[in-house]
Amino acid sequence: MPEMANATHAPQSDNENNGVAAVVKALKEQFQDRCSTSQALREQHAHTTTWLKNQPPDAVVFAESTEEVAEIVRLCARYKVPIIPFGTGSSLEGHVNAPFGGISIDMSHMNEVLEVNSQDLDCRVQPGVTRKQLNSYLRDTGLFFPIDPGADASLGGMAATRASGTNAVRYGTMKDAVLGLTVVTPDGRIIKTGGRAKKSSAGYDLTRLYIGSEGTLGIITELTVRLHGQPEAISGGVCPFPDVRSACNAVIATIQMGLPVARIELLDSLQVKACNAYSKLGLAETPTLFLEFHGSENGVKEQSEMFSDIAEEFGGGPFSWATAAEERNKLWSARHDAYWAGKGLKPDADIMVTDVCVPISRLADCVADTEEDIRNNGFLAPIVGHVGDGNFHVQILVDLESEEDVRRTESFVERLSLRAIDMGGTCTGEHGVGQGKMKYLRKEHGEALDVMQTIKQALDPDNLMNPGKILPQS
Repeated sequence: MPEMANATHAPQSDNENNGVAAVVKALKEQFQDRCSTSQALREQHAHTTTWLKNQPPDAVVFAESTEEVAEIVRLCARYKVPIIPFGTGSSLEGHVNAPFGGISIDMSHMNEVLEVNSQDLDCRVQPGVTRKQLNSYLRDTGLFFPIDPGADASLGGMAATRASGTNAVRYGTMKDAVLGLTVVTPDGRIIKTGGRAKKSSAGYDLTRLYIGSEGTLGIITELTVRLHGQPEAISGGVCPFPDVRSACNAVIATIQMGLPVARIELLDSLQVKACNAYSKLGLAETPTLFLEFHGSENGVKEQSEMFSDIAEEFGGGPFSWATAAEERNKLWSARHDAYWAGKGLKPDADIMVTDVCVPISRLADCVADTEEDIRNNGFLAPIVGHVGDGNFHVQILVDLESEEDVRRTESFVERLSLRAIDMGGTCTGEHGVGQGKMKYLRKEHGEALDVMQTIKQALDPDNLMNPGKILPQS
């Protein structure tokens, strides 16, 4: 297992144990039924969807305002008790585990849309607002929030993990979507970063520092995010290919030609088979691209026809496309249900999910090499990815009770991560580091990792904010 994966609470002195007891007692007095030490609830706020060992916090408290979060943090800081922010629990690398115990601050009650500025294309929200909730709220404004990681994640969690998703190829990731933040620092101060102006040259870009920090530098309690106008027309569809390399080469050509595709997703033949069974599709069980174009009526028609020509050059097609919302929604629902569809291939198995991202020019090589690795090792492991920006995911179906299965799977994840880094990519395009991928950061970042550790030490000298994540010494 990666470092920290099997850890339980770090050994604590009597003073530290007394500190946890004092914090829990004070929280229960102040928050009453919004603070719980129930074993079931604590376990629900630990590993959730990850393959890593469940490491529950000592207590869970449901905050309802920035001021309450600050009070909780100040109390924990006084007794040097760890703090673990919790959104919806959809992260995949052990981000919400509590390897040293501590207090889980659940942000789900902080779920209000505070302000929408239609003319400026932005809005201000609390961190517990989910992407589906926000887009439902915006439906009558003609605007939408485009970052779509698949799961109905909270915006605070999406910012903390620098999430992206199916629309990233056109609309970018959370680092592009967030204009400003309200953050509670490790000593309980409330600070604001960024603002509503589209650009600024004033000072350090603290907003980008907190985006992707995974709760290790502070707790996000408000976000100002960019919005986009709902497109006049949307077309989408599917295009089969004879093999994964051909599909990836078609993606590379599409991006290099500057075709303004909004979504372009790859499903390998095994993933198509899983989606056919789970979502009642009738697709040919061969590597397939799901696509979507946004724009004017004539624009999306022209873009679809241009992609069809590109696909044909690489042996793909026919490209079946449609503008009817019902047909598109069925396809994208199937894509978003890929995790559960994959599990359906072997219902009694566990799933270990991993992702990498490479420069678009190396996408075909990386996916093809990974597919060969899967085949050579006899894994049942469908591939699916946001290939428009070089990011793809592998779902390995394993028995986590089998030490041999776990060992072989971890070796595969290590080969995949190092392969991506050697190709100029990253060990994770959107899942984040958490506990699971700490050991690859030195290889990827070199001495820059020391700078990250210096920042962590400066902002959180007592290592209270989500310890045991991102940085190996945490």
